[in-house]
Amino acid sequence: MSDLVATATDNTFKAEVLDAKLPTLVDFWAPWCAPCKAIAPVLEELAQEFSGRIKVVKVNTDDSQMVATQHNIRSIPTVMLFKNGQIVETVVGAVPKHRFVDMVQKHL
Repeated sequence: MSDLVATATDNTFKAEVLDAKLPTLVDFWAPWCAPCKAIAPVLEELAQEFSGRIKVVKVNTDDSQMVATQHNIRSIPTVMLFKNGQIVETVVGAVPKHRFVDMVQKHL
């Protein structure tokens, strides 16, 4: 994981995501999840391509069950875009990069 992708936990989610100044793309994932591993490089690319315009954060649902439960994560990967502390869009599953790009561009 690059320096452009942050990690949030139950304890840091508010500071990393809800209080973020930039729109924040949050990847709810787990280490054993193959589709999660498949989209990880795509999220790294988005962090680079939209550097300074969005923030990308990963939340390991095995380690941060409270925040996953609060956001009704039932399937992973689930990627949510937060803006001003609110969820503005959600994508579930491993989707093509252009779907994430569209999601981000719509809310910049």
